[in-house]
Amino acid sequence: MCGIAGWVDFERDLTQERGTAQAMTDTMRNRGPDAEGLWLARHVALGHRRLSIIDLEGGRQPMVAEENGAPVAVIIYTGEVYNFRELRSELQTLGHRFRTQSDTEVVLHAWQQWGTAFTERLNGMYAFAIWDVRKQELLLVRDRMGIKPLYYYPTPAGVLFGSEPKAILANPLARAEMDDDGLREVLSFSKTPGRAVFRGMRELRPGHVLTVRRGSLREQAYWKLESRPHTDDLKTTVRTIRELLEDIVARQLISDVPLCSLLSGGLDSSVITALAQNALRAQGAGPVRSFAVDFVGNAQHFQPDEIRGTPDAPFVADVARHVASHHTDIVLSANELADPTAREAVLRARDLPQGLGDMDTSMYLLFRAIRQHSTVALSGESADEVFGGYSWFHIPEIVSANTFPWIAMTLMRSGARARTEAFAPDLRQRLGLEDYIASRYQEALAEVPHLEGESGQERRMREIFYLHLTRWLQMLLDRKDRMSMATALEVRVPFCDHRLVEYLFNTPWSMKTFDGHEKSLLRAATADVLPRSVVERRKSPYPSTQDPEYAKALRRQLAAILDNSRAPVLPLLDRTQVRAMAEDTQSPSTQFSRAPLEQVLILNDWLTRYEVRLVS
Repeated sequence: MCGIAGWVDFERDLTQERGTAQAMTDTMRNRGPDAEGLWLARHVALGHRRLSIIDLEGGRQPMVAEENGAPVAVIIYTGEVYNFRELRSELQTLGHRFRTQSDTEVVLHAWQQWGTAFTERLNGMYAFAIWDVRKQELLLVRDRMGIKPLYYYPTPAGVLFGSEPKAILANPLARAEMDDDGLREVLSFSKTPGRAVFRGMRELRPGHVLTVRRGSLREQAYWKLESRPHTDDLKTTVRTIRELLEDIVARQLISDVPLCSLLSGGLDSSVITALAQNALRAQGAGPVRSFAVDFVGNAQHFQPDEIRGTPDAPFVADVARHVASHHTDIVLSANELADPTAREAVLRARDLPQGLGDMDTSMYLLFRAIRQHSTVALSGESADEVFGGYSWFHIPEIVSANTFPWIAMTLMRSGARARTEAFAPDLRQRLGLEDYIASRYQEALAEVPHLEGESGQERRMREIFYLHLTRWLQMLLDRKDRMSMATALEVRVPFCDHRLVEYLFNTPWSMKTFDGHEKSLLRAATADVLPRSVVERRKSPYPSTQDPEYAKALRRQLAAILDNSRAPVLPLLDRTQVRAMAEDTQSPSTQFSRAPLEQVLILNDWLTRYEVRLVS
């Protein structure tokens, strides 16, 4: 895993801009602590920071393809292509010769052989740039599911791009500005594909390529979800899912550095951990290392609610014992979670004031601890979006709601505070968030590829899955990438393999719930490798602390902002309402009651540290 940054300008000599190109590249240091490289030509500057995973010595970048001693193409690349060995063999039969064992070189040769059609052959998570020296043309590519981020910023004479916004903002041509649409994105709790909050900046959409030529930028899709009839019966479907999962996990174990799994004791992470252990045993390796997060006093403070019925720890212990993993618990305190320096690290990682509060901070601290032992981790992320695991998939009122399901679920939860209640009434009225969300929702529905003749519940559930895969999941993948790469940990997400996603997207809802439970197909396909307690466990999301000391610390920090007349967030707030929040000692310490407090704190930090200018 790595970080990339670049600059194309057809009206200036970028060989004279080494300092700026280096500054852009340096912002990616955490993503790539092992090596760096910079390649400059008249109209292009390409920077790379490397986290060495495969071919530790041979995979240095930028990587140059030459003919007759002259460069014809240059690539900077982040991610992993899991089928690179098969592609390498195929390319060798076509006459290609390789100097390294890296997947980066395979991608570069694949582009040389098949042109832009090579994207259809890649299986993995990736974001990369290829500069065609002869055509003076740049190609930016992002993986199908959007696992790896890639941003760009059009300029009058070209483009700036990078793995994260901070790389672009290091160039004087880019401005840290946010308009009302950017603020709507921050507060709406819905990630619009392509939007990047900062004015003028774009995020390359998953499954898209951007071609940059003199005088033009063209973004187009090379992959998207498609609807097809599902002809397999239940038995065949279950078998196919198992075969796919075994193949996916085995591929994603490829690494020349220590690897582990993230284990929560839920179905998804337990499946990945168990299948990884089986694959390692088959290779004569193992045991798999596993890590889980917990909180000091969680057994004492835990209270079941409608989304978290049980604490994770007992189930984590069951899985670790059942599969015989080499397991470690990372236990975090309320002081660690509320530490402003930890929140600052999360903000630096995200670049944006969006997030899930203590769940972001705990993930960052978890990954930082894991990085002392492993460089690569397998995650169960996205199984809920692929198999239909969230509780709201199964609540008729939510399914039929005329908005994004996760927003409908938040609104119907008793005691859940609106994320925007801390903000001034005139600002809320100006932003018109309800209309904005409604517009984005209709925009998403218009994209859904319906199957001819599909109606009723099956038609609606296809829409629900599409919304999750293209909107909700993007927030979670972005979070996981930023928290992990801030600590130089590569996290892989096997359930995001596009073959599995395509297959399940077209599997009928009636089959996905054939036994009356959520994720019926995943349970059926993997029950034999799991302890009974996990097979029968109800869905429980990523943990959130219930320690009242955490909420107390947030209220103290909020009061300090109110007492600081220079705090940049103050003009946006309803100060009377926020003062009441700071003095409220009666609300329960849950992620929903704390969300407005965390939103104000991180927004103030962002406006301060990024020196963001609010524009109309």
